[in-house]
Formats: sequence, C-alpha cells, structure tokens
Amino acid sequence: MALGYMLVQRKDMSEGAGPDAKLYYAQAVSSGEMTFEELCDDIAETCTLTSADVKACLDRMTWALAKNLQAGRIVQLGELGNFRMTIGSRGTITKEEFDASLIRKPKVTFYPGKRIQTARTETKFERIGAETEEEEAGTV
Repeated sequence: MALGYMLVQRKDMSEGAGPDAKLYYAQAVSSGEMTFEELCDDIAETCTLTSADVKACLDRMTWALAKNLQAGRIVQLGELGNFRMTIGSRGTITKEEFDASLIRKPKVTFYPGKRIQTARTETKFERIGAETEEEEAGTV
C-alpha cells in the first residue's frame, strides 16, 4: 500500500525567486477515513478485548492524557510515542512586565515512537491524478 499524493502549484518562496515564480509541490491525498468504531473493531479483532472494552480503555486514556498534560507531564504511550504540552507567548522587555495573560493557548505536541518512525521511513508513494503534462493540459 502506498501514500497517495498529487502535485499542486504554489508560489516559489525560495530566495531570489521572481514575484510570479511558481513551483510544483507534493500534497498528500487521503484515501479515506477510519472511524473510531472501526479502529476499536480492528483492535478487538487482534486481541482478547471486545470492541466495547477497547472503547472504554481509549475513553479513559483520553481523560488521563488531558489530566496529565495539564499538570505539565510528558505522557508516554509505549510504541505509540509521547505527548507533551508546548506554549508560546508575546514578549516583554522586562521580567516585571510579563504575566500569564501573554501566554498563547497551549499546543499538544506528539512525538512518534519507534514503530511509527519506522512506518514513516518505509512509506512508499504513489502519484494520484494526471501522469503526464499532456494529460494534465488535456491535450491527450
């Protein structure tokens, strides 16, 4: 199985590019969506848990993840990877001027584990759509 992509033309942002210069870039194309129920069914098929057991476990995992992220902890989920909260803020000239109201809404950052990293490096790609410039231009 391959990850599909299509080519999209965007402004060339490289140094020295002309004001109207454009380049083609790859953009991932989704091949569908897996629902939460389908994911739970998939997991249940490969272990002794029922789909309802998997749903209950994932529900509690979300609760525990949120609670621990709010407490400033890095949450490790084995081979899946880990989650941590990151923040940014507006700056001030002096420490005394700074207060928590200058902090932007936190972001949750995911760092993939070894198995997902391996999946990334082993991913194959397949171009979706026109295969030649003639097909793209409609001249074939």
